[in-house]
Amino acid sequence: MSRSGNSPFSLRTVLALVVFGAIAFLALLYFIGAGDTERQGNDGRSHAASNGLNGYSAFAKLLELKGFDVNLSRSPSGLDTYDLLILTPPTFTDAEEIGDILEKRENLGPTIVILPKWYATRFPENLPKKVADKLERKPEEGWVVLQGTAAPDWTADLPEPYAFDTTEHDEGGSKRLSWSGMGLSGKLPEPQSQVASQTSEHETLATDSGGGVLALSVLGEEDSDYYNNAHWTIFIVEPDLVNNYGMARPENAEFAMAIVEYVANGDAYSVTFDLTQSGFGGETNLLTLAFTPPFLAATLCLLLALIVVGWRAFMRFGPAIAQEPAIAFGKQRLIANGAGLILRARRYRLLAEPYVSLVARRLQARLGLTRADAGAIDLAMQRRLPDEEPFSRRAAALRRARRPSEILAAAAALKDIERKLKQ
Repeated sequence: MSRSGNSPFSLRTVLALVVFGAIAFLALLYFIGAGDTERQGNDGRSHAASNGLNGYSAFAKLLELKGFDVNLSRSPSGLDTYDLLILTPPTFTDAEEIGDILEKRENLGPTIVILPKWYATRFPENLPKKVADKLERKPEEGWVVLQGTAAPDWTADLPEPYAFDTTEHDEGGSKRLSWSGMGLSGKLPEPQSQVASQTSEHETLATDSGGGVLALSVLGEEDSDYYNNAHWTIFIVEPDLVNNYGMARPENAEFAMAIVEYVANGDAYSVTFDLTQSGFGGETNLLTLAFTPPFLAATLCLLLALIVVGWRAFMRFGPAIAQEPAIAFGKQRLIANGAGLILRARRYRLLAEPYVSLVARRLQARLGLTRADAGAIDLAMQRRLPDEEPFSRRAAALRRARRPSEILAAAAALKDIERKLKQ
């Protein structure tokens, strides 16, 4: 290689810049594919990634501490798990969509549905100084203000045997409501509760002090296919039993574990909290697939090839010297290249017939014949060179030759006829 002048950067500096840029670009691609540039789950809404009072992060953490394999699923494929699935749909939910999920889950695995209750908002920016200082000492995000409650009305539109009505039960005053169920009892964090209507197709798991149903298990009609074969489906109608607000009380945490163990029936379970109902669902993109087995192997091979190409380009830094063409121009070079190709391919036998035809045309011109026929050439040679071996025999010997020495000897014999006719 030739260089036109000194570079203002050393080779080490250039190499460091290239490596740093490549690593930064690959990291950007990875984090985009992994979804780490998207909004975080702790957004103050009612789902398992939220730390607000209305969230269920404490429920998920409790299950982890109890040895369950907890997965916060942002993909629709998480709904197809064969283990326990916990749904936390928002207030405005399509009943048909939830019904389709529950009917599909009948043959897959158990399901717990925690109904929504609270309207919550994030803390405003213009807070009083005392409150703002207190929040600054609490670096956790996702704090919310509970603005009010509203019982969901879409539960009545669910398919049978899931459908039921929900209402609010408020005894008034500031006294907290008590609850009981699963052999446990405790108090709710607020004086009002969210209850379900009593039906013959449901089994009551927890009630409040006024007899309202706080949690129920779907049984279906007796001796029906659902009654005999379907997996467990449980509705926690009062979310304050298991949300972060209620889990501040130990008896509520015990109730949450009792519900899960009731569904698990003593078996070790993997628990999936679905986040797609809260707007975190998304299809897997091609970039994510590139870093996921089995496509990861092909991606690593491609990256390795790019590194090799980049290193080769780096080592060739600077203007290249102009090189001569690999194939020279001219007839002689063309003939030499053709002969070289035949030699490399070892197809010597292919030379016989073309050379016989070439010599025949030359002898035709030398002997004044009308056509390059072997018989005509033999008659003409008999008159001019009566003592020489006929052309047809020499041509046949060349066609029969296979080894290089035999081919050269037979070709020389044909060439000898042309030389003697020139004398």
